Amino acid sequence: MSSPAAKHHSRGRRDGALFRSRPRIHSNDRPPTDTESALITSADNQHLKTIRKLREKRWRARTGMFLAEGEDLVDAARTASFEEEVVLVGGVDVEGDLLASASTLGSGTRVIGVYRQRWSQPGGRLSVYIEGVSDPGNVGAIIRSTHAFADGPVVLGPGCADPFGPKAVRASMGSLFARPPARAGLNRLTGTLVALDRAAGRPLDELELQAPVVLCLGAEREGVSVAVLERASEVAHIPMRAAGPESLNVAMAASVALYAAARRMAADG
Repeated sequence: MSSPAAKHHSRGRRDGALFRSRPRIHSNDRPPTDTESALITSADNQHLKTIRKLREKRWRARTGMFLAEGEDLVDAARTASFEEEVVLVGGVDVEGDLLASASTLGSGTRVIGVYRQRWSQPGGRLSVYIEGVSDPGNVGAIIRSTHAFADGPVVLGPGCADPFGPKAVRASMGSLFARPPARAGLNRLTGTLVALDRAAGRPLDELELQAPVVLCLGAEREGVSVAVLERASEVAHIPMRAAGPESLNVAMAASVALYAAARRMAADG
């Protein structure tokens, strides 16, 4: 026999490209009433209030939840079996203009999902450690590049943007779900730590890299901290044309470094 909660929450039905589920966010942990399960027509609805609150970091930290906006991200969450609190589809679960007004996207969206945050542990043959990367778009892009080239996660050090903020989630293009980030201090990182410095050390593609390898990056202007440089096994830079720019955006630098390190490690066996 199915549980009472199961009657109020459908986990697997597709509606076109959208996964749908009945809302689970409600006051005092009570099941939604028949009225609440119908089409949402008020901006004062509890689910929409929660979605609006989750735009703010303090509410994400307090609840351990976050937003995914758009069909692709909702599909990515479903594929990765993220715990689903609610998925609202415009015109099906909620009036479209109300959903658009709750969205962080200027053009609105057809679907918004609310999920429980999930964190990984540091590890893998190749991973990335970042500190001081305060732009959420860069954090999300680095998560995406790490998913593409490494088997380990992005490890967040001090001063980084919230990876579960709306902008970071969008920039990850679903990789946040497939490869959740980790959070740890330098003392928890093991293996070969390579600190990337734009004007120091050897060219990255000349290093002999012995797994596990952790690529360490800081913000474009400040670079990595003294603590990272002191802890690093190697200091390296990405060679660039003399007539080119002085530095690369940190997300771009991470992508180039990951590609180079992954190829070098594969060639060295």
